Amino acid sequence: MLLHEVIEFAAHRTPDAIALTFSDSVSGERHWTFASLWRDVVAMAEWIAARTEVGDRVAIVSDNRPEVVIALYAVPLAGTVAMFANTRLVPSEMIDLIGDVRPTLVLGSAEQIERIEPLLDEVPSVREVRSFEWLAGAAPAAPTAASRPLATDAADADTAWIIHTSGTTGRPKGALLTHRSLMAGVMSSALARPLAADEVYLFPFPLFHVAAYNVVHVHLRGRPVVLVAKFESVPVMAAIETHRVTSLSLAPTMISMLLDHPDRNNHDLTSLRNIYYGASAIPLDVLRRGLSEFGCGFGQGYGMTELSGNAAFLDADAHRLAADSAPHLLSAAGRVGPVGAFRLVDDGPDGSIVDVAAGDAGEIVVRGDQVISAYWERPEATAEAFVDGWFRTGDIGRFDAEGYLYVVDRRKDIIVSGGENVASLEVEDVLSAHPDIAQVAVVGVPDERWGERVVAVAVARPGTTLSEDEVLSWATGRLAGFKRPRRLLVVDELPVNASGKVLKRAVRAWAASTPT
Repeated sequence: MLLHEVIEFAAHRTPDAIALTFSDSVSGERHWTFASLWRDVVAMAEWIAARTEVGDRVAIVSDNRPEVVIALYAVPLAGTVAMFANTRLVPSEMIDLIGDVRPTLVLGSAEQIERIEPLLDEVPSVREVRSFEWLAGAAPAAPTAASRPLATDAADADTAWIIHTSGTTGRPKGALLTHRSLMAGVMSSALARPLAADEVYLFPFPLFHVAAYNVVHVHLRGRPVVLVAKFESVPVMAAIETHRVTSLSLAPTMISMLLDHPDRNNHDLTSLRNIYYGASAIPLDVLRRGLSEFGCGFGQGYGMTELSGNAAFLDADAHRLAADSAPHLLSAAGRVGPVGAFRLVDDGPDGSIVDVAAGDAGEIVVRGDQVISAYWERPEATAEAFVDGWFRTGDIGRFDAEGYLYVVDRRKDIIVSGGENVASLEVEDVLSAHPDIAQVAVVGVPDERWGERVVAVAVARPGTTLSEDEVLSWATGRLAGFKRPRRLLVVDELPVNASGKVLKRAVRAWAASTPT
C-alpha cells in the first residue's frame, strides 16, 4: 500500500467523515473531511509536480499546521521526497540539514521561512521557496495540473520521507523512510494496539518527527486526528474536552504537566481511554496518579526513526499490573510487535553478529519491512548499521522469561568506571524514586583515575530543593559503590529533542565542563 492511498481509499469509503481538525488564534477552528483532505492532497501534489522532477527533495519547514499533514501525503504522491526540518534548531542548523538533501523546493510556514531565508543562498539546489500562506492565496492562479503524471503507482520501495536522526550520538543522518517501511510501521501499531471504531486521536508532537506515523495510523482506520500547534497543557485539555478525544500521545513529562496543572479539574477529560507515551519510562507514581485521576489506560511504544515508528509495545494490562504489584514492568519496553523480528547479539568474528546466551544482555537488532532502506548518501553509516540484513539499533537489551524486552542502555551511554560497566538507565531508575527528583539524566564524564566517573544531572520537583549530599547519601545502599554518582548537578530543565528524549550528548558535554 502506498502512503497517499491511506487518504484516497478513506475518501472513497467515508468521504464525509472528519479526517483532521485544527484550531489556532488566527483562523479559528478548521475541519477536513476525508474527501476534502484528499482534494487538498491532490492539489498540492499537482502543484509540486509542476515544479519538480521525480525523485527531487522537497523541504518542509514548519511548525504543526494542517498543511504539513497534507504534505505528508502530497509530496510522495508527486513522486518527490519530503524532508522535514526540525524547527527547534537554530537557522544555521536547519540550513545544514536542508542542504544535506539538496532540495529543489522549500515549503513551510511564513514564520519559519522568514527564519531561514537569509541563509538559503547556501543551498544552491533550491529553485523556489514558498510559504503555505502564499500557496493558499495564489491557489486560484497557480497551475492546477501537473506537468507530469503523479506517482499514483509508485513502487513501495521508493523513499517517501527523509527524517534526520535525533543526533543523540554524532551528526544527524537522514533516514530514508519508504512507502513500505512507513506502512509496515503503521501496521505494527495497528495490530499491536488497534483503534476503536469511534476513536478520536490528539497529536501534540511535532510533525517533523517520526511520531507523525501515528497520524497515518489513525487515518488508515478512517478516524479523525485533532492536531494542536504544540503541546501546552490548557489548549490540550480544552481540545480533549471539546472533541471528546479518546487517545493521545504524550511524553512522560507532558503527562506530569497535565496531572500537576491547577486548571485540570476545570476540564472534562472523561472521554480519555488511552494515553500512549514513549522516549522514556514513566515514573511509577505518575502512572498510579494517571490511572487514578484520568481513569484511562496507558501504553508504551519502543521504536526509533530507523524503524519507521514503534516495533515493541507495553500494553495497558502490563501497566495496570505494574501499578498494582509488578513495578519492574515499567522498565520494560514491551513485547515485540507482530511485523518484525528481534535478536540480542554481540560482535562476532569478521564483522558478524552472534546471539547472546538466553537471559544475557546484547545489542538489539531488528529485521522487517518497517526498517529503513538506508541513510541518505551515507554508505559507510548504512553499511555499519546493517549486518546480514539486521539493523543494529545501538540499544542494549535483554528479554525476561515472559518475553518482555528491557532496554538496558544505549551503547554510547554505557559508563566504564574503574573497569566496570555502569548502565546509566539503571542508575536513573533508582534516582527517579527519590521523592524530590522530577527528572534525572546520568552520564559519564572523563576522570583521570577511573576513566569515567558517574554524574547525575537532576531537576527538582516543584516546591522542593535538592541537596547533593542528601541525594548521594540516599543512594548509598540502593546502588553498588561503582554505580553511585560522584556528583549531583541541579538544573532547571534537561535538554530534550522533539520527541521528549533527553539529549545525553548535550548533558554529558555540559557536565564535563562544569567545575568540580
